[in-house]
Amino acid sequence: MLELCDVHVGYGRTTVVHGVDLAVPAGGVTAVMGHNGAGKTTLLRCAVGLLRPTRGSVRLDGEDVTRLPPHARVRRGLAYVPQGQQAFGTLTARENLQLVAALRRDGARRAAEALDLFPALAAVLGRRAGLLSGGQRQQLAIARALITGPRVLILDEPTEGIQPSVVAEIEAAILELAAGGEMGVLLVEQHVRFAVAAADTYAVLASGRLTQSGDGGAGAADRVRTAMAI
Repeated sequence: MLELCDVHVGYGRTTVVHGVDLAVPAGGVTAVMGHNGAGKTTLLRCAVGLLRPTRGSVRLDGEDVTRLPPHARVRRGLAYVPQGQQAFGTLTARENLQLVAALRRDGARRAAEALDLFPALAAVLGRRAGLLSGGQRQQLAIARALITGPRVLILDEPTEGIQPSVVAEIEAAILELAAGGEMGVLLVEQHVRFAVAAADTYAVLASGRLTQSGDGGAGAADRVRTAMAI
């Protein structure tokens, strides 16, 4: 469904990612792991169109979307939740959801489905997003992305800096989305145990290069930790 083919991308004259190949199948989860500075976020920004590769291509359902801007890729089914629990802080949680729902004919239904996935948000819908906890803002950010009806959901460190009880809720929601079999998920995650358990396939980056890849599952955790220790 989403393919990154021999991608070289960076900032200005500095190349950060060197020749990475990655695929996110329909209804599957691909996890990308690596230490800070490995190029994971740069790779995601390339996938969604915020950065254009100097070499290689990005394909969605076989179509070359390398030169398409982010909003055109969103229309084709990509949704991106960047790092940092982003929300419109002066708006309520409900208004954050309504901003996206108003743009879709089925927005109200999708908003209700997103709240079913994160039931704790229902109790804080009237609260300004800037006053929510980091975990609540992250749940809100994912819920807002889901309202667009993505076929590929791109998540950058969705559990970073969040209290353990909410981490468990977010992990459960990602697993539920993956189990639906319709949405592909591209996941950057530092928690190796969860990432490999959720993933159908995984990739490890180091210094912008792919150093290991394989099938996910609990048995992959040791291989990933070994690759990241080298």
